[in-house]
Amino acid sequence: MAARFDAIIVGTGQAGPALAARFAKVGMQVAIIERNLFGGTCVNTGCIPTKALIASAYAAQLARRAAEYGVKTGGAVEVDMKRVKARKDAISARSRNGVEEWLKGLANCTVLKGHARFESAHAIRVNDELISAERIFLNVGTRPHVPPMTGLDQVPYLTNSTMMDVDFLPEHLIVIGGSYTGLEFAQMYRRFGSAVTVVEKSPRVVAREDEDVSLAVQEILRGEGITVELRAECMAAEKRGERIVVKLDCDDGMREAVGSHLLLAVGRTPNTDDLGLQAAGIEVDGRGYILVDDALRTRVDGVWALGDCNGRGAFTHTAYNDYEIVADNLLDGANRSVRDRIVAYGLFVDPPLGRVGMTVNEIRRSGRRALIGVRPMTRVGRAIEKGETQGFIKIAVDADTKEILGAAILGVGGDEAVHCLIDAMYAKAPYTVIQRAVHIHPTVCELLPTVLGDLRPMAE
Repeated sequence: MAARFDAIIVGTGQAGPALAARFAKVGMQVAIIERNLFGGTCVNTGCIPTKALIASAYAAQLARRAAEYGVKTGGAVEVDMKRVKARKDAISARSRNGVEEWLKGLANCTVLKGHARFESAHAIRVNDELISAERIFLNVGTRPHVPPMTGLDQVPYLTNSTMMDVDFLPEHLIVIGGSYTGLEFAQMYRRFGSAVTVVEKSPRVVAREDEDVSLAVQEILRGEGITVELRAECMAAEKRGERIVVKLDCDDGMREAVGSHLLLAVGRTPNTDDLGLQAAGIEVDGRGYILVDDALRTRVDGVWALGDCNGRGAFTHTAYNDYEIVADNLLDGANRSVRDRIVAYGLFVDPPLGRVGMTVNEIRRSGRRALIGVRPMTRVGRAIEKGETQGFIKIAVDADTKEILGAAILGVGGDEAVHCLIDAMYAKAPYTVIQRAVHIHPTVCELLPTVLGDLRPMAE
């Protein structure tokens, strides 16, 4: 007979543990299942370890620039990749162990280690144990996507997950994918000392952004010596002696990237193909993402999908918000929806990009009348003082309602400063609230009122 619980949670990424704790606190008997590492992508192969690596890369770059600040370092900068990895591993382990210990210490919570598979809509087998519940929550995340590229089966390659095991400096790293993950690894390894080539099939990097943002990011990368190859629409890989070659053109042209190591950073695949979803009647879309409504319910009564596996968000912060939506709706009788969520995210190259709301291209397609303000970071005191003046601030507002529609802050502190605008957008406050606010000097945020005081009609 199956052991009975009030709720079963599959996966310990950002949404799962918080949901387990919330349920357990109100006396529900909860089972939470993890088949691999506690904490999910963010803790083990995503946000936390990569930002630790970025911090080490930033330190190396700042040391190289020390003379600009009047500081003598006494020689060439050397990066000890084994120590870099050890620091990253220690930071990640603290988070992973913290999640595991937290869950195992919760009253009313049973932690099961193993692979979960549905046997029916409300019964799951974990190893040899069958458990059941009227409410089941899937928080199974995603993994790196491996594209069907010609020749890829003949060459060794890395993903953002296997890069976590690298404790050496690649001589020349080829990065396939010019979006967020790829660019962060490209810049960090260039700063560690590798030659780096980024290969992107689109006409520009981070193609979802407005063209001025993409071009500025591209300029930052090229300024650090990173080669960027665009419009690589027919990529093929091959081994050439000890080298890895990626051909870039559809014809027999000579354009190719040659390196020592290859990193694939071309998106994610949901971990839904081995859960026995068909036995439960749970539907997925063509890419394997679980179909959910705006309250994150699947089409099977009593089953929810949270985090990256539902295709409704691809970030740690959206996964955590999924937990908040589900918990508040079930326990507090709220009526929360993912439609209430404003798109916001960061690109953690240096300097970082903080993004919220609509791009200019999206505003144009919407037909709204908009005003835009732009200020280069060369006119931001905080950036000048730090000697980091790349990038700009751009804010778009609705000319009729005065609500903030979107913003891009590419520059020092941009990933933090953007939150001033995020909060105003959730409050549906007119931009004049920010414009009239008095911010601390010298900061990046203090220039937001200045940008909003110099709005111009958006070009058609």
